[in-house]
Amino acid sequence: MKINIENIELNYICEGEGKDVLVLHGWGANINTVLSIVNLLKPDFKVYAIDLPGFGESEAPKEIFNSWDYAKIVKKFLDIMQIKKVVLIGHSFGGKLSIILGSEYPEVVEKIVLINSAGLIPKRGLKYYSKVYAFKTLKFLYKAFFFWTDEKKGMEKFYRKFGSSDYKNAEGIMRKILVKVVNEDLKPILNNIRCSTLLIWGNKDTATPLYMGEIMEKEISDSGLVVLEGAGHYSYLDDFNRFAIILRTFLLN
Repeated sequence: MKINIENIELNYICEGEGKDVLVLHGWGANINTVLSIVNLLKPDFKVYAIDLPGFGESEAPKEIFNSWDYAKIVKKFLDIMQIKKVVLIGHSFGGKLSIILGSEYPEVVEKIVLINSAGLIPKRGLKYYSKVYAFKTLKFLYKAFFFWTDEKKGMEKFYRKFGSSDYKNAEGIMRKILVKVVNEDLKPILNNIRCSTLLIWGNKDTATPLYMGEIMEKEISDSGLVVLEGAGHYSYLDDFNRFAIILRTFLLN
């Protein structure tokens, strides 16, 4: 189904009947990556999932969004659907949006489930800064020796060759949005969340490492962290059977 919010056409699905649940996917993903969660919950809940702007079948933003802009779009979606109380389930970037919504709209958010959530600035040691310095040096040399006439096209080629996987996969305005959102730190607003919050994490996650979940558990007053041993960033897919038991127990009690 389609809906237009702030002149952006969004794709969404709605399955089942009962209490309202909204599932938010991660960066670079879409509805299809969270369908297993939708199918798990639809026998007992009314489950919504949306393709966030710029992903799946939804249009990209017309301007450079930050995470709060994305959260505003999600809140307007809830308003249009006349959802007064909602359970938010967010994976990665979707978790980050759930944190913002839980912090800014406590009257709407009943429970939150954060799955390998983004939202914290990662610890950056010597190895990180060495890589940044090497990247900037390589960029300077590439720019100086490999092209002279079409700088924009040349830098596009450089980033596709040497940038991160998310950066390589992003195009146009979505690449600029990525640069903005990865540098946002939500730690100061975590203690604003008052609803019951479940954190589910894979201990092998390298994108949003486990220590981030531990920090979130400490900062969110009514929260608990469950670690899925051997699971990675997509922990809910890596260990779906255990994930399903944990999620249903939390939501149905």
